[in-house]
Amino acid sequence: MSGILNSSIGRKFAMALSAFFLMIFVLQHFAINLLSVLSPDTFNEVSHFMGTFWVIQYVIQPILIIGVIFHFVMGFVLEIKNNKANGVKYAKNNGAANSTWMSRNMIWSGGFILAFLVIHFIDFWIPEINTKYIVGDMSGMHNGEFRYFHELQEKFVPIWRVALYCVGFVFLALHLLHGFDSAFQSVGANNKYTKGLKGFGKAYAIIIPVGFIFIALFHHFNH
Repeated sequence: MSGILNSSIGRKFAMALSAFFLMIFVLQHFAINLLSVLSPDTFNEVSHFMGTFWVIQYVIQPILIIGVIFHFVMGFVLEIKNNKANGVKYAKNNGAANSTWMSRNMIWSGGFILAFLVIHFIDFWIPEINTKYIVGDMSGMHNGEFRYFHELQEKFVPIWRVALYCVGFVFLALHLLHGFDSAFQSVGANNKYTKGLKGFGKAYAIIIPVGFIFIALFHHFNH
């Protein structure tokens, strides 16, 4: 593994694989959160299952955290090494996208998303870990009902938090608009399906962040 990461192509390939992994997680995360709008009861049940099933908690969750850390660390490593090598940012490797804001500022949009993720962890993940493993309450109940939907709505009462989340998802969209393309190029997916993949990438980069924004706004105005 270290040999692969010592080469420029290997680092970009590893970066692309971690990007695909995180895109799958974001899609799954969006699908579950959308249930909070469509069916609060189903959202509670699915959230409880995700929060208590041992495979998700002790296998998938650590892999996800490692994947997030790896993706961001590798992004900064690529930026630094490419700047040292020839003064050209990693995000500019795609010549066709050199003039776009996204391609020129992947490192900055990624940095903002990282800061946003830290806040998201503080808002949701750390309180969840505290409730389950420090307080010791694995029931997921509050006042005789599942607490997940109630806690989600409470988080989106302050307008400042809603605004922060909306800005965070705008940056996610900008990051994905170039990142999806870049990831497919890094794994050599340049073939007859390229046009379709680009179309899918753009749709994903817009629909998913807009969907998250809708969820945040929905709970703010329907508390």
